[in-house]
Amino acid sequence: MTILEKRQAIITFLKTYVQEKPTVIGLSGGIDSAVVAFLAVTALGKDNVHGYILPSSTNANEDATLATEVATSLGVSYETVSIEPILDAFKTSLEGLTTQHAIGNLKARIRMSILYTKANSIDGMVLGTGNKTECMIGYYTKYGDGGVDLLPIADLYKHEVRALAKELGVPQDIIEKKPTAGLWKGQYDEDEIGMSYDTLDGILETIETNGNTTAFDASNVKRVQQMIEISEHKRHMPPIAKLSS
Repeated sequence: MTILEKRQAIITFLKTYVQEKPTVIGLSGGIDSAVVAFLAVTALGKDNVHGYILPSSTNANEDATLATEVATSLGVSYETVSIEPILDAFKTSLEGLTTQHAIGNLKARIRMSILYTKANSIDGMVLGTGNKTECMIGYYTKYGDGGVDLLPIADLYKHEVRALAKELGVPQDIIEKKPTAGLWKGQYDEDEIGMSYDTLDGILETIETNGNTTAFDASNVKRVQQMIEISEHKRHMPPIAKLSS
């Protein structure tokens, strides 16, 4: 399937599952949320897409600027809500909330709560922005950015998201921006993952098609396999204690 065929398939998917409902989307200033926003407006119309920019103190000013650019260029309504006061309330109420990973995951869950509250208020749906690369290795927060109603681009690898972004006319600054969730200072996706997205995509595609991974660095292949394995719980409902015979 070509990238244009995948574009049309996602548009059809959105029309089928959303129908007449309004939608909300978190706009981060990154490529994934921009692509989903562009696709949603094409599929549903700008009046049915509502953007929320949810910065914290560890997000660069550029993030909000680029997110605003996406919203205004598409003509969708948007609102900026700093999550910092909410985060401060958690820190005041919960002792020992000091590790960057715990705080980073909490930020993602605060954003999820805001998006669902906004969606509930308009009887709408939350559009997720996770791509296939992230989903396969579990590179997202459980019940955070993983808590959504639909995942329009979750069958597109990161390099395919880039290709689609170019086709959709996503601003070049966003396409070229170094991927980061901004959950703590100095956090960048590829640094945290331990390899470039291009390398990661190549390994994942080879694994998915049962290909030979010997062309890749063995330590990278092992790392990817471990990430897939330890994140398996994120891709399933929690285990249920079966009591009926």
